Amino acid sequence: MDDRWHPQIGDPTAIGWITVLAYPVAALLCAAAQRRDGAGPRPRFFWLWLAVLLVLLGINKQLDLQSLFTQVLRDRAKAHGWYERRREFQALFIFVIAGIGAALLAALPYVMRHQPRARNIALAGLVFLYGFILVRASSFHHVDWALSQTILCVRLNWILELGGILIAAAGAMTVSQNPRGPR
Repeated sequence: MDDRWHPQIGDPTAIGWITVLAYPVAALLCAAAQRRDGAGPRPRFFWLWLAVLLVLLGINKQLDLQSLFTQVLRDRAKAHGWYERRREFQALFIFVIAGIGAALLAALPYVMRHQPRARNIALAGLVFLYGFILVRASSFHHVDWALSQTILCVRLNWILELGGILIAAAGAMTVSQNPRGPR
């Protein structure tokens, strides 16, 4: 089998399907929270944005679109003669993603202090998901070992991805349990 991307199920394992199902379930919970959350600044935008993000990440989970992205970039690099320098560009790509993550992490305390508890919980879930995305982006560049590391027989990527989804869903459920009340 060649290393080219093909439209197919990206993770046909049991944990892969559980994760794929977790994304739309969490998105539906966020959509419900969007209708119920009346506290703090811009609740509807936050929950709607999070629901859309979760749906897109769920689609990506099974279609493995990041591999298509990598393949397109690899083809462009070969076509334009800079494939031999790919390691420099890969390092730059990871540096940019990590820099964005660091900036977002630095801004998080400021953002969180103005948000109700339910959205802070969901934001914590986004931090986990961003960590997963960062590890996945790094895996494009020979850092796959990080994805296979285990903690008590549970792989790190499962902890980051499913953990992020579940924490975001928990934030949405917090709104459903206590709509428009004190947070």
